[in-house]
Amino acid sequence: MAAQLAHVHTDASGYTQLSCSAHHLPHRRPLLTFAPLVPARGGGGLTPSPPWLLASARPTQMGSVEKKKLGRSFHMEVSRKERSWVVDVENLLAEDAAAGDPTAAEAAMWRKQSIYRVPTYIKNGKHTACPYGPQLVSLGPFHCDNPNLPPMDEHKQRALLHLLRRTGSPVRSLVAALEQVVEQLEDAYMDLEDGWRRDRDAFLRVMVMDGTAAADGNAAGDYAPNDPVFSRHGDLYLFPYVRRDMLVMENQLPLLVLQKLVAALHGPDAATDDAINNMVLQFVSLTPDPPELRGGGLALHPIDVCHRSLLHGAPSQAFKGRRDEFVPSATELDQAGIHLHDIHFAAGVLHIPELAVDETTEHKLLSLMAFERLHADAGTSNEVTAYVFFMDNVIKCDADATLLCARGVLSNGLGSDKEVAKMFNRLGQKAVLDKGSALRAVHGEVNAYRDTRWNQWRASLIQNHAGNPWAVVSLAAAVFLLVLTVVQTVYTVLPYYDDQQPVSRCGAGIYLHEEL
Repeated sequence: MAAQLAHVHTDASGYTQLSCSAHHLPHRRPLLTFAPLVPARGGGGLTPSPPWLLASARPTQMGSVEKKKLGRSFHMEVSRKERSWVVDVENLLAEDAAAGDPTAAEAAMWRKQSIYRVPTYIKNGKHTACPYGPQLVSLGPFHCDNPNLPPMDEHKQRALLHLLRRTGSPVRSLVAALEQVVEQLEDAYMDLEDGWRRDRDAFLRVMVMDGTAAADGNAAGDYAPNDPVFSRHGDLYLFPYVRRDMLVMENQLPLLVLQKLVAALHGPDAATDDAINNMVLQFVSLTPDPPELRGGGLALHPIDVCHRSLLHGAPSQAFKGRRDEFVPSATELDQAGIHLHDIHFAAGVLHIPELAVDETTEHKLLSLMAFERLHADAGTSNEVTAYVFFMDNVIKCDADATLLCARGVLSNGLGSDKEVAKMFNRLGQKAVLDKGSALRAVHGEVNAYRDTRWNQWRASLIQNHAGNPWAVVSLAAAVFLLVLTVVQTVYTVLPYYDDQQPVSRCGAGIYLHEEL
């Protein structure tokens, strides 16, 4: 190759030059130009020329014929590439025509995918680091080789061995159960690396190990009392973070894995859709007493289970207001006489479900919001995002968070009501209220109730006078004098009504007018 590209020639003065000719390379100019070589003293071969001779080295010029040939070659290469992608598009059109309805095929493809890598445009924000990935234990293929996670494979294997000993089931039966649905499990992960599809044994190993750990993680009885993970100690110090990791977007495990494993271990009656959904819900619920899930089929993964438990019925008709409705803060609602309870509004009572807030809540809500943004079948009204939008409006400062905690709407595990307010304000920065959300109608009803004249007077009275003790004393005195005046007037008027003389009634009217 070098002999074809490099040219050695000797000029008239006896100096030898080595150059790289451009017309042998796909470039306009030579890639390399070497300094001329001079005969060494004593006949010892050639040595590099001194610096002052470097100027004599000139690149070989490309002729016009070579330039034309290079141009034709370049255009031919471009044409071949153009024809290649054109052929690819034509082949895709032919495949669509042969398949029938391309829209139905696309819908089926999107329906299979439910576990996503969160894109950068969603990750960017003022949130804590890595909110969408695990911190303690990986589930599924996306983070199983993450070197920043603690080594948990040993504990996963221990969970598998305990489960097999307890049930007497062979491990081959678990692998066989998942082999039947391995393609469906692979399709659940969007952008799954090709290496996992080529090495299905490795993929099935992850599914079996993670699935049995999730199914048996909260079991007790055959573990040592001082077990660092599967014991009361682990339940107190580790499992809150395991629950957090089960509710982050990039760390999901299809519930189909749990269903197949439970059916293989305990029979199909123990692995119904509702049984699997509620088993997972008891472990990952955000509320202290989650409602039992019935119907709706098997959930996609733990995030989908939690998402279903937070929804309260189908979305109502969109509120037809002239402007976007922003609900007032909790303090303003309280001043307007709106009592706080669960998120629906009736007869001046705003109902809001109880939420336990701790250091993992922000990560969980972020992943629930990401699921609604990335999975089109998560629901058209995006109720969790609407809830975050609502709470961001209701909680403007730490006083609002304090009021919600006092009314039992929030259970604060962060220690400071100010931190609760900051958390919801961070979450609400990119939350958008969907027009089809049931909460948008609640916003309109709350504002309409607050904007009535009496509630405006009441709120103004509390805001302007309740904070000043002297103003409260003055107000109480004024109300007391007003009551005394009314009582005096009533006792003055009653005798004249008992007297039937017209003059007396006229006199009473004049007297009342004068007094008033």
